Amino acid sequence: MPRLREVPRAEVTDEKILFFYDRLFGPDKDPAVDHGTIHATPGDWWTVFAQSPAVFRHAVRGFALYRNAKLDPLLRELGQGRAGYARGSQFVFSQHCKQMRSLGMPEEKIAAIPSWQISDLFSPLERAVLAYTDGLVHDGGRVPDEVFAALQAELSDSEILELTYITCMYDMHATMCRALKLEFDDRPEPIEEVQVPEGVVVADLSADLAGE
Repeated sequence: MPRLREVPRAEVTDEKILFFYDRLFGPDKDPAVDHGTIHATPGDWWTVFAQSPAVFRHAVRGFALYRNAKLDPLLRELGQGRAGYARGSQFVFSQHCKQMRSLGMPEEKIAAIPSWQISDLFSPLERAVLAYTDGLVHDGGRVPDEVFAALQAELSDSEILELTYITCMYDMHATMCRALKLEFDDRPEPIEEVQVPEGVVVADLSADLAGE
């Protein structure tokens, strides 16, 4: 379950939050109790973000950017999907794989996103978008001039700005989902110490490996 309390319908007074509760869950459901959106997600992103109407409204205004953006939606989704994968967010990656599919991206291309570096399925522009995304997410914005030049060869300045903003926005959402254990990112920590079997005495590992 999420690390922050979900806000039940009865406590919501903000019209924008109620609009999305109705639109995504149905007017007769309490999303904090009866989980499940029309998009087959648990929906606790919405009920946790409802803790702050100001944050909620700011976030959904960011989603509205899509309506007037010049950037090709498939390139936008490619950046978002790769950002989710790179940041380790199962939720963001999963949702944008589905969106790429709805926009017509072939299944083999979606499957190749985790290993795009060795795939020949992507166009030079798509490869530039993927490399740029990795620079934004993995390297904190440290993008080689050659990668940026590849974007500039095919995209306008406004399209690059949109790509940068939207990709970074979803890096933020991926990070928040992991930190707050929202949606499909409510998963056990995969890295923990593996305990030795009962009765086994652990020797000096360093000495053994050094041959002492």
